[in-house]
Amino acid sequence: MNPQPQHLKSETRPLHSVWRKYLYDVIFEADTPLAKGFDLVLLWVIILSMAAVMLESVSDIEIYFGYYLRIIEWIFTILFTIEYIARLIAVRHPLQYAFSFFGVVDLLAVIPTYLSLFLWGGQYLLVIRALRLLRIFRILKLGRYVNESQVLLSALQASRQKITVFLLSVVTVATIMGTLMYMVEGGQNGFTSIPRSIYWAIVTLTTVGYGDIAPKTVIGQTVSSFIMIVGYAIIAIPTGIVTVELSNLQDKKNKAAAEQRQSDPCPKCHSLSRDMGALFCKFCGHAFG
Repeated sequence: MNPQPQHLKSETRPLHSVWRKYLYDVIFEADTPLAKGFDLVLLWVIILSMAAVMLESVSDIEIYFGYYLRIIEWIFTILFTIEYIARLIAVRHPLQYAFSFFGVVDLLAVIPTYLSLFLWGGQYLLVIRALRLLRIFRILKLGRYVNESQVLLSALQASRQKITVFLLSVVTVATIMGTLMYMVEGGQNGFTSIPRSIYWAIVTLTTVGYGDIAPKTVIGQTVSSFIMIVGYAIIAIPTGIVTVELSNLQDKKNKAAAEQRQSDPCPKCHSLSRDMGALFCKFCGHAFG
């Protein structure tokens, strides 16, 4: 007996497979108007739910509008719960999605509200919904920005050894300077231990300067001034390392594009002998686009 043709199989699919496929297209795809509308509505619901949680943490607003904000939050939580269940139904392997990155985020987006029934303050963990805003890249199809992020990631990977050496050098300098300040200042000036002194050295070296610990002696202030100057000097080092790698990647990209253009035939006479950087075909005079 001949097997059933593939197109006939698709026509005789069970009804539940048809609506699961439709549900999957709406929830997980962004190529149809309905799917785009679903993602945009979901995006706004996420933003509004985060705003409600943040407003609830403000004491003055919570006093007058806390009851209404909690009702709004429960409405959002029920919507997110329905959405999470719909995603599990739509996918072919629910457990695989449940343990994926977005599956875990979707689950964490609804758990805190239910935890607030048993644990006070658990609703403030809902800020994790911000991670779900990553789906905006699927909505807007930011392919160009994704490509640029890949270039930056490649540059960071290419310079990881240099950056590692730089970070080890900074840690070494901070350790030495912190130990020195512990010996010079001592516990009476706030440098109660070597780890606390190293913390001060890191804060000073990175030019943050919280001001919670400050040297009191002349020698300590001299060492502190030296660390501040060194901190300004080392800021440009990682920037220069990554910039060089970005420049190298861009040169390779431009070279590959030039070689590709050179190998492309002339659209008019189909000649393959195209000179590097030529704007016109040397055989027929056709202008290259």
